[in-house]
Amino acid sequence: MKKIVLGLSGGVDSAVSAKLLREMGYEVHGLYMDVGLGGLPEAQRVADALGISLYAAEREDLFEREVRSYFERAYQTACTPNPCVVCNRKVKFTALCQYADEIGAEHIATGHYARIGRDAEGRALLMQARSPKDQSYMLANLPREVLERCVFPLGAAVDKAEVRALARENEIPVADKKDSMDVCFITDGDYCDWLEQRGAVLPEGNFVDEQGNVLGRHKGLHHYTVGQRKGLGVAASGRLFVHELRQDTNEVVLSLNDVFREQITVHGLNLCAPEYVQNGGFDCQARVRYSKNSTAAHVTVHGDGTATVTFAQAVRAPAAGQFAVFYDGEIVIGGGFIDG
Repeated sequence: MKKIVLGLSGGVDSAVSAKLLREMGYEVHGLYMDVGLGGLPEAQRVADALGISLYAAEREDLFEREVRSYFERAYQTACTPNPCVVCNRKVKFTALCQYADEIGAEHIATGHYARIGRDAEGRALLMQARSPKDQSYMLANLPREVLERCVFPLGAAVDKAEVRALARENEIPVADKKDSMDVCFITDGDYCDWLEQRGAVLPEGNFVDEQGNVLGRHKGLHHYTVGQRKGLGVAASGRLFVHELRQDTNEVVLSLNDVFREQITVHGLNLCAPEYVQNGGFDCQARVRYSKNSTAAHVTVHGDGTATVTFAQAVRAPAAGQFAVFYDGEIVIGGGFIDG
């Protein structure tokens, strides 16, 4: 029986994944990543109910350095971070691979909604899940050598309701547990308050229009993101949008016109399927945030970890620091972090 290491969080997705992996013939070894948020007792309860072993890996220091500090630093530099994309590569899947190597397991698994396919040469392809909950976007920063080891049992699930129904049928104790928060380490969803508690507040400054005229005072650059139109508190003849965050002058630029870009650059380029690059680039459908919306684009790869993305139609509000992901239909080609 083949060993597999499953990231077991104590939630319903990873719990059902454990059940499905056992039905697929794997010897499942659970790994709980302790990053200082609690939750180990719940994960142990699930492991006990399923009759699988559970190992707790202490990763709080790594999580602080690679995720929390990154999140704080991004806002302090007028960027909009994506902590899940960073965590998956630098913390979660690294820990899974390390533990798998320790116990001699070839494969790793998580409860993500995604699929692994194979091309004609047998190489791993990251693919969208069948479910509308598809999370392939969040996995697009993983290198192919990690994807080669991945199994995603929920990739064929129709939706979350199907997963919860499976949990109830199999009397898994967390069948009705609520989904986790978008940012797991900010339990109340108030990231500005979290930043302020860490002493990461940015000073107040001026709202200005595109000509530099002062329109009012803002609360600090960390309160805003490009394309934002709510919570500005500035009177105008029409709806205002955040057009730009100017760190050098501590200004938030507002405009009556929405924000659209025909071209962006990205850094930290990761190619899940590098064979797509032909003559220095490739055509794709690009997403500039975690959503279902994609736009036809051409990506020019520069060879230094950067790329230029040119859209067939201008896209709305690509924010510096967010992750742009490139698709060929259901196949993920790769992605990169958007520059300012």
